[in-house]
Amino acid sequence: MKPVLLVLALAAALGCASSRGAARAPAAHPPGARLAVPVEYHKLDNGLRVVLSPDRSVPKVAVGVYYGIGFRVEPKDRTGFAHLFEHMMFQGSRNLGKMQFIKLVQSNGGTVNGSTRFDFTNYYEVVPSNVLETILWAEADRMRGLAVTQENLDNQKGVVSNEVKVNVLNRPYGGFPWLDLPQVANENWYNAHNFYGDLADIQAATLPDVQKFFETYYAPNDAVVALAGDFDPKEALGWVKRYFGDIRPSAQPARPDLTEPRQEREKRVEKLDSLAERPALALAWHAPPRGTPEHAAFVLLDQMILQGRDSALYQKLVQEKGLTGDVSGGLNLLGNPWNYQGPMLEIAYLFHDADKGAEELLRAVDEALAPYVEKPVDAETLARAKVKARSALYAEMEQFAGFGLVDLLAAQALFDDDPARVNRIEGELEAVTPALVLETAREWLRPTNRTVFLVKTKDQGRAP
Repeated sequence: MKPVLLVLALAAALGCASSRGAARAPAAHPPGARLAVPVEYHKLDNGLRVVLSPDRSVPKVAVGVYYGIGFRVEPKDRTGFAHLFEHMMFQGSRNLGKMQFIKLVQSNGGTVNGSTRFDFTNYYEVVPSNVLETILWAEADRMRGLAVTQENLDNQKGVVSNEVKVNVLNRPYGGFPWLDLPQVANENWYNAHNFYGDLADIQAATLPDVQKFFETYYAPNDAVVALAGDFDPKEALGWVKRYFGDIRPSAQPARPDLTEPRQEREKRVEKLDSLAERPALALAWHAPPRGTPEHAAFVLLDQMILQGRDSALYQKLVQEKGLTGDVSGGLNLLGNPWNYQGPMLEIAYLFHDADKGAEELLRAVDEALAPYVEKPVDAETLARAKVKARSALYAEMEQFAGFGLVDLLAAQALFDDDPARVNRIEGELEAVTPALVLETAREWLRPTNRTVFLVKTKDQGRAP
C-alpha cells in the first residue's frame, strides 16, 4: 500500500475523492442517456461472486480480487492488521514462491498492486488478455493456500512498521488529514481507531493471529472476482470455476455494528507537528448513508462546495479572501463516493500562513456554505454540479486501463450484491432536485456536524 495520494497519503489505499479527468461537455451527453456498462453476475457454489464486463476494444484485461475485510473490522488490539495482511499476500503461496506473483505479472507485461481500504482489501492486475487464465490461476493459488509462515510474518511486520514511520511518524503532516480526522470525528471504535496501525499492535501480531485471519476472511464466500476488458465471458467464467470453484468457504463472523451517533456539537482538535513548516486546517462532516437519495445529493454538494476552482470554498478562501493557495478533499479520501460500505466523512483541508487564524478561516468557510443551507440552489448551479459529478464518475471508471471500472463493479457486488448498480448511479445523480440539495445541506453541513482539526507548527506550540 503506497501513501496517498491519497494514497493513503496512500491515500490511498488510500485516496482523495476529486474531480479527476477532463470534464465532458453536456452536449456530448444527450438528455436521457445513461451508462450501459455490460455486466454479467454469477455466484459459484462456494459463495464466490464473479463479475464480468467484456470490452474487446483493447487487448487488455483488468482483474480484481476483493475481500470483504478492511480497516473497520480488524481485530481490536490489532490495529493495522488488515493492512499487515495485505503485505502477507505477496509472500508466496502453494505454487508460487516469495514475490513470484509480482514477477509473473510483470514478466507478462502487466501491472500489479493491492490496497487496504475502509471496507475491503483488494488485489488487482492489468494484463494482456492472452495471460488472463494464468493470472486467475495465480490469484486462486493465493486464496487456496497462502504461505503463512513465521519468517514471512516477521519480515512483513518490519516492512509495515517502517512504512508507518516513513508515511506518518517521521514526515511533516504525516497522517493529515486521512488518518487524523476519522479518529476524532467518529465515536465508534471500528470507525475511529488508528487503522494504519499502532507500532505496538503490529509487533504483537502472532502467527496464529495471521492464520486465523486468513482462514476467516480470505475465503471465497467473502470475496469477489471482477474482470473488465478483452475476454470471452463464457471462457473466463469457465476459468474462474476451474481454479476457484473447489476452494472451501468458511464461516463468516457477524459484521460489527458500524453505526455512528448523530453528531450534536462541533468538535475541535489540534495537533502539534514539529516537522510542519506551515499550519494546516481540516474540516470533516459526517455524510449521508451510501445508496440513499441524500447521498446522491451530497455527492453533488461535494462538487459544488469543494471540487474544482469553481467550487464555493475555492472561490471564497482562495480567490476572494486569499487565505490559502488551494482547498482539497472530498467524500471518502481513500477511494470514491461509491466504494465503501459504512459511515463516511466529507473532508476539506488546506495549508495556510501563520498570520491567518483558525477563526478567520472558519468564518470564510461558513460564508461559502451559507447559500447552500439558506435556499435551494439555482438550476444552472445544479446542472453544472451534475456535469462535474458525471465526469468524475466516468474518470473513475476509466482510470488505470479499466481497473477503475473493476473497482466500482466489485464494490457494488461486495456491498450490495448488485454490480449492475454502476449503471444506475448516473440516474441517481440526475434525479436530485434543488429541494433535496437544500434538505441535505441543512442536515449534513450544519456546524454541529462538523469536526475542526488544526495542525500547529513548532513555532506556534499548542493553543492555551
